Amino acid sequence: MPLNTTRGAGSATGFGFTTAGVKPVDFDYLVIAGGGAGTHALGGGSGGGGMRSSFPGGTKVTIKKVNTPITVGAGGSAITPPTTGPTLAAAHGNDSSIGTSIISAGGGYWNSTQYDPSTPNTNPTNAAARDGGSGAGQTHQSQTNTGLGNVPPTSPPQGFPGGPGGGSFGASGGGGAGGAGNNGTTPGNPTNNSGPGGPGAANSISGTPVTYAGGGGGGQYGGTAGAGGPGGGGAGGNGSAPGQAGQVNTGGGGGGPAAASSTGCGGGSGIVYLRIPAANAPATLAVAPGTNTLTTDGPTGDKICTFTVSGTLTI
Repeated sequence: MPLNTTRGAGSATGFGFTTAGVKPVDFDYLVIAGGGAGTHALGGGSGGGGMRSSFPGGTKVTIKKVNTPITVGAGGSAITPPTTGPTLAAAHGNDSSIGTSIISAGGGYWNSTQYDPSTPNTNPTNAAARDGGSGAGQTHQSQTNTGLGNVPPTSPPQGFPGGPGGGSFGASGGGGAGGAGNNGTTPGNPTNNSGPGGPGAANSISGTPVTYAGGGGGGQYGGTAGAGGPGGGGAGGNGSAPGQAGQVNTGGGGGGPAAASSTGCGGGSGIVYLRIPAANAPATLAVAPGTNTLTTDGPTGDKICTFTVSGTLTI
């Protein structure tokens, strides 16, 4: 398994945004996409958002443009099933990016309304729903179409798949940036348990180690719901407690709801960091809007641009 702190680093080689007369600047980066939302009753947890980083020691991104757009992907929308079509598609996590070159993919979600049991792995719309930066776990039934992670592929991978499934009333957890989701157990309805979400991955580009992009836990009816994966994943719901949303600005996946009448569990929004040594920082370095911040790391003096909402980097 690749180091958490260098996810996607190699993919940055040769990137750049050009404007005549502007000196190129090399930044370390961490790009976390939005997590998927838990939508289907007794469904698998949703996948955490994709995680790509160069920090520490990876290939930096070179930016030469005066104003570079930074996109922070929203988490998937909390939707009450059974909803279909474009509205349900909003449950997929949204991509985060630096310009158009460093892109982390949003987390997948379970979409049973488009599931065809005769061809469980061939429905393209369903595949587009469940796959993502990290993939969604399976619903409580023993099905074979777990959501895939690292879609589209990066090297090192930006995330992992959901759990392969548990069986009757035992849903699996969604994948995270640090590992796959976990299976539910099948001791018999209604006392079986759903699987926890996969773990997220730690990174210290902000100056403090933080774990991001954990998977959501599987939903349950009478047994124990799956816990959210470390890194902002939401716990699944059961008969006595609702599911939980993924945490804001972590890219955590939402937990699976407990029942058909339950409102879905939204995914956590992503976050983007850019970091540069103070000695190399351009004089005009700035971030917008004001919700985003430009700070100095005390021990190193490095400049850290933190984007919690979409905005602009100016150099």
